[in-house]
Amino acid sequence: MNFAKSTLASAPLVSVVIPVYNVEQYISQALNSVLKQSYQNLEVVVVDDESPDGSIDLIHREFNDPRLRIVRQANTGLAGARNTGIRESKGELIAFLDSDDAWSLDKLQQHVDVMQANPKCGISFSASEFIDEQGRHLGRFQAPLKKHGFEPKDIFCRNPIGNGSAPVIRKDILQMIAYPTGLHKSSAHVPGQYFDESLKQSEDVDCWTRIALITDTQFEFIDKPLTYYRLNNGGLSADVEKQFSTWMFLLRKLETYSPDFAAEYGPVAKAFQYRYLARRCLLQGRAKDALVLMVRAFQTRPVALLTEFRKTIETLGLGLLLVALPQALQLRILNRLI
Repeated sequence: MNFAKSTLASAPLVSVVIPVYNVEQYISQALNSVLKQSYQNLEVVVVDDESPDGSIDLIHREFNDPRLRIVRQANTGLAGARNTGIRESKGELIAFLDSDDAWSLDKLQQHVDVMQANPKCGISFSASEFIDEQGRHLGRFQAPLKKHGFEPKDIFCRNPIGNGSAPVIRKDILQMIAYPTGLHKSSAHVPGQYFDESLKQSEDVDCWTRIALITDTQFEFIDKPLTYYRLNNGGLSADVEKQFSTWMFLLRKLETYSPDFAAEYGPVAKAFQYRYLARRCLLQGRAKDALVLMVRAFQTRPVALLTEFRKTIETLGLGLLLVALPQALQLRILNRLI
C-alpha cells in the first residue's frame, strides 16, 4: 500500500490508542502531543477504563477535535483497554500511548516513513527519553544496545522496545497473534485479545514475544528519542515485587507453547529482569533491595550480566554506595547519576 494516498476522507492510516485510568494530571500533555503531530492522518481512540478521577471530564472540557473519540468500558486494566482500543480502531497502523507519557511532534511521521519504506516491517519503535512527574526532560534515554536484526531471543530477553508508548504496529500483525491461537488452550481468552488480559504487568513483553515467535515480521528501531517516558513512582512499573511475579507467569506461559525456546533463553532473560528491577529499586531509594536482586541475577546467569557490563557495575556500585545513606540523600544522588 502507498501510505501517502491514505486520506481522512476514507479512513485514517494511524490509530492512536490511549488507555485512560486516573491520569488527570497527565492526560492533557499526552493528548496535545498526539493532536499536534506533524503527521495528521490519524484518529485518537481514548479508552476510558472506568477512570475514577476527572480525566474524562477534563478531555471533554479541553479538547474538541473530530479525530478524537472516547470509548467507555468496565475496568479491565491496561491490557484490556489496549485490546478495546485496537478493536475500535480504523487505521492500518496502531500506535500506543500510555496516558502518562508523551511524544515528540514528529514521531508518527518518522514511523510512517520507516514502515512505508519497508513493507516487511510489522513493528517500528523509537528510543525514549525519561521525563519526571512534572514533565521535565531528564536527559536520560532508553534505547537498545542492538540497533537492527532483532531475533525472538532479543525481544524476549532484552525487550528492546522498552515501553508501551514506543511502538507502532501494523494491525494485521496484531490480528495474527490475537487469541484464540491454539497456543494457550488452557486459557479462557475471548476473540480480539491481542494483549493477555490475565497479565496486569509485562503484558507488552508477552505481546512482542508472541509476535516475534509466531510471525516472520521485522522489528525496526528508530534511533531518535521520539517517546517521552514518565518516571512515575505511582505507576504499574513501580511495583517491583508484583512486576517480577507477573514476569515469572509470562515465562511459565512461554514454556507451554515454546518449551525449547523458554529453556534456552529463560535463565538469560531472568537475569536481565533481576538487573532491571534492581535499577527500579534504586530509583525508588531501595538500595538494599537492589543489592538483593543483583545477587539473584548473578546466581541465575552471571554471564548474561556481561552484556552492558557498565550497567551491571553501575547498579552494584550505586547500591553499595547508597545502602548506608539516608533515603533523602540517596534520591538526590540518584537524580544526578542514573
